[in-house]
Amino acid sequence: MTAIGILGTGSYLPKEEITNEEIARRVPNITAEWIGRRTLIRGRRYAAPHEATSDLARNAATAALERAGVSADRVDHLIVATSTGDAPLPPTSSLVQNSLGATRAVCFDINIACAGFVYALDIARALVAQRPGTLALVIGADLYSRFLDYDDRGTAVLLGDAAGAAVIGEVPEPYGILGTELAGRGDAHELIWIEGGGSRVPASHDTVDGGGHSLRMAGRGVADFVMTNVPPMIAPLLERTGTTISQVDHFVPHQANGVLLGELVERCGLTGARTHTPLVKYGNMGAASVPVALDEAARDGLIADGELLLLAGFGAGMAAGLCLLRWAA
Repeated sequence: MTAIGILGTGSYLPKEEITNEEIARRVPNITAEWIGRRTLIRGRRYAAPHEATSDLARNAATAALERAGVSADRVDHLIVATSTGDAPLPPTSSLVQNSLGATRAVCFDINIACAGFVYALDIARALVAQRPGTLALVIGADLYSRFLDYDDRGTAVLLGDAAGAAVIGEVPEPYGILGTELAGRGDAHELIWIEGGGSRVPASHDTVDGGGHSLRMAGRGVADFVMTNVPPMIAPLLERTGTTISQVDHFVPHQANGVLLGELVERCGLTGARTHTPLVKYGNMGAASVPVALDEAARDGLIADGELLLLAGFGAGMAAGLCLLRWAA
């Protein structure tokens, strides 16, 4: 019997480290201590001027392919989850395909922000199941440092740049993805947004001068969305997979805010699982958050063969996604 799971992971963090002290110099009326206390974040990474989202994605993908022992020309499906693509067109996935040499891969982007990697995993699992023997490369990448307004402390203190990737293919039972649970709440779309640059509000001098191309977020509303919508998604996923909450060994959530994650763990009843929070070093990495946290845990040898992992993404849309999988070391 075969299942579908993760064959290898990889990640890429830009070199430039931005400390809380540096952020406090850019953002009015805050201190480094305030940032740490409210978010548990101590640093984040910013891409170099010559780097774009596709560059981060390519580097993470290269690492994942190497770890999986797979060459780029064997990839059949290439999915990039991002809300900060290189440009409106072409898709960032096309640029990654070209730079990797993944010439046989069908490639496309999905934009569901910080839930994107978990959504992309579910899509990849379906594609591989439909065509047994194929391989999928799933990448979560975001470069939010280009979309920050340093007068907006609610976003400027949180966000960094990164990419994470996973190679998806057939694995022996009982390993692999056991189940997913996805949710969309378009009625809450106003909680996280970038107003300018699309077909409703095209780029103009006015949108640039008015800060219309910066990320905005209603912080309290986002926290309420997470607490209201994510915990109830766990029970149906566990029931469908014949699993109990006590069997979950690792919780790998979107790296939104350290204080928020602490509350979420309590609300979900996941205090018995090990929660992975590289946000302390890297901040909120958007769609890269879950795969970066997963890859770091894997490279550090923190996940044992056969352990159960619960991945959780949530963000703009609003959207949320859970993935339960059994790890093959």
